[in-house]
Amino acid sequence: MRPNKRDELVRNALDVFYRDGFHATGMDKLVAQTGISKTSMYKHFRTKEEMILAVLRLRDERFRNWFCRRIEEIADTPKERLLAVFDALHEWMTSPGFKGCMFIKAVAEFQNPEDPIHIQAATHKRMLLEYVQKIAVQAGADDPAGLARQLMLLKEGAIVTAVMWGNGDPALDAKAAAQALIATSGCR
Repeated sequence: MRPNKRDELVRNALDVFYRDGFHATGMDKLVAQTGISKTSMYKHFRTKEEMILAVLRLRDERFRNWFCRRIEEIADTPKERLLAVFDALHEWMTSPGFKGCMFIKAVAEFQNPEDPIHIQAATHKRMLLEYVQKIAVQAGADDPAGLARQLMLLKEGAIVTAVMWGNGDPALDAKAAAQALIATSGCR
């Protein structure tokens, strides 16, 4: 397989894992869904777990790039960007094919905090938290770390609720709660 075939495999596997879950997706299903032989898969990945890690890295790169760029496009000031988190979230939740957060799913399926898959998913969430905290610092929040944690709790809860309800309304509810938090945070 050419090196770009590995990338194609990871992209296709991302779609299958996102749609069907990690434990429910075996190598036979990946072979059937991606059209790449099991032998070829094992040339690039010794285990399914290695493939999952590659998929999570790709998803992290894609999602964080989109999410951060979208927030910057929506809002001009740091205070507005804190709320734009929820506007971007709403766009994602109402996009075709939304099935929740791949990283929440990964942590739910790989609950041991020492599992490399769990660590990869937690790292994604930590990087998003750091991004929001940086914005909170720029906005002049009295406690940027605390505000960022609270906003991320709203974000994560909205994602799970959107999956359960089947619509993007939780992002708007979370935005309303975020407005109240931001109003008392010292942001300017």
